[in-house]
Amino acid sequence: MIQSPRSVAAPAPAASATTDLGALPEWNLADLYPSMDGPELTGDVERAIAWTKEFEAKAKGRLAGLCEAGDAEALLGLVKEYEAIAELTGRIASYSSLVYCGDTTDPIRAKFYGDLQDKLTTASTSLIFFELELNRLPDTAIDALIDKSAALAHYRPWFEDIRKEKPHQLSDEIEQLFHEKYVTGRAAWNRLFDETIASLRFKVGGETLALEPTLNFMQDPDEAKRKTASQALAETFGENLRTFALITNVLAKDKEISDRWRKFDDIADARHLSNRVEREVVDALVAAVQAAYPRLSHRYYALKAKWLGKDVLEHWDRNAPLPRETNRVIPWGEAKSTVLDAYGRFSPQMADIARDFFDKNWIDAPVRPGKAPGAFAHPTVPSAHPYVLVNYQGKTRDVMTLAHELGHGVHQVLAGPNGALMAPTPLTLAETASVFGEMLTFRSLLDRAASPAEKKIMLASKVEDMINTVVRQIAFYTFERRVHTERKAGELTAEQLGKIWLDVQAESLGPAIRLNPGYETFWTYIPHFIHSPFYVYAYAFGDCLVNSLYATYEKAETGFQDKYFALLKAGGTKHHKELLAPFGLDATDPGFWSMGLGVIERMIGELEAMG
Repeated sequence: MIQSPRSVAAPAPAASATTDLGALPEWNLADLYPSMDGPELTGDVERAIAWTKEFEAKAKGRLAGLCEAGDAEALLGLVKEYEAIAELTGRIASYSSLVYCGDTTDPIRAKFYGDLQDKLTTASTSLIFFELELNRLPDTAIDALIDKSAALAHYRPWFEDIRKEKPHQLSDEIEQLFHEKYVTGRAAWNRLFDETIASLRFKVGGETLALEPTLNFMQDPDEAKRKTASQALAETFGENLRTFALITNVLAKDKEISDRWRKFDDIADARHLSNRVEREVVDALVAAVQAAYPRLSHRYYALKAKWLGKDVLEHWDRNAPLPRETNRVIPWGEAKSTVLDAYGRFSPQMADIARDFFDKNWIDAPVRPGKAPGAFAHPTVPSAHPYVLVNYQGKTRDVMTLAHELGHGVHQVLAGPNGALMAPTPLTLAETASVFGEMLTFRSLLDRAASPAEKKIMLASKVEDMINTVVRQIAFYTFERRVHTERKAGELTAEQLGKIWLDVQAESLGPAIRLNPGYETFWTYIPHFIHSPFYVYAYAFGDCLVNSLYATYEKAETGFQDKYFALLKAGGTKHHKELLAPFGLDATDPGFWSMGLGVIERMIGELEAMG
């Protein structure tokens, strides 16, 4: 157990023992740095600051001359050095972030994280010129150099990616100002949100709990406990509405300023650009999901209300377990074997990669006060390895979350050889491996169902997860669009934000769910709205894509695994159209999204037939 920030060091801490769950692992960050105050980290920070200044002095203003001289080898040397600096600064940033996520309420960790952010911003300021200067060169000149050098051609996808940023880049001075102000601007508000969320406490019965255990009660078989938890959430969220409304208003305005300066036409265009996906593709996805609300969420929740013996579900019943659903706590060891077995049935190589996360302490699983809520897989840098954070409490959904994050982890390991500049994957495709990992695990569990009743419960659970991934995330995206659009006319009050939330939730959930007083505050705790505006549609993109991909897998005779691994290994080097072509899939096809949504619809039909 991490007792203090000083103990984030090698060797790995002993696994945390939790009643009924078995020994839960805590990650060992020593593969990045042995400790927060050790000479290894201090030396790398000093080296990064010095190296970026040296690089700027050596390269700034030279690129046009290299192109004119046709010196492909000199340009290659600069690109490789730029990548090596990115690797170094990425390692430092990853370590500071993971230490901070271990306990965001610890002032020592918070200061450590903040100080390193400042130093990394200082270092990276010296690098701003490089991509800007490259983009001022004629495309034909860069292409000519790439054609001369096979080694430089390796970086062609990176050059093509940064060219897409051309229309939205500003002068060096303004880019530097935006960059330096980030620490005291968006990053500071992000940190305020994180520390506020981590410090919130909720009174549930006779207990005072943090966010994750309180949300866990929303899946309790006892309706009284679900209702009590919901009311506790609403009460504490309500007491902090002014803070959350301020954070939301400031960040929406900050984004509007950035978008205006960068000449983005639509409020989500910056996200589409970073995702390397066309606006028309996302609009088609959103329209398809919204049109399917009655056939998916409205229909399913009416069915669930009948199963629970109700005319309508209260909002705290949305994730309630079904009658006769086991409330058995799933120990960590069983969760591990379930996921690895499912991965192994698809590909032994996939299971081997995932097993490293367990065997080498790359996972942090226990719920702890101050620990970041939710779950994530952090890729860190190619020279190291990813880390996974979950808040494991023994629910079936926790097993699926583990499968999801390990899917990300496997993807990040496979993409790593592309290097620091090209390993990162656009969010839309980054969700493919995670959702595919979930699907493999679900299908494995479904095959083991001992009775029709057990199969029904598992199928319903999967449908709920898919609705949460597709319908709920598109509703989130709709909420964000309305908030950012209406913010342009002036600040939004907490009441206005609550009304927008209720409107989009009512539309997506349908008449079978009653939104009770207090639910209007539940927009406050969604971290994606704060950290990654408009991220959320990537989940729906990934789920629908995987539904189609998995259907292809079930029909494939041979060769699917090789194609799938090629997709993951590509990292950020290929566009979604190119990656999906080997599977006969095309996200720009209007029928593509209907195909993915049809999988969910057929599952609901199967449940209806079961009665």
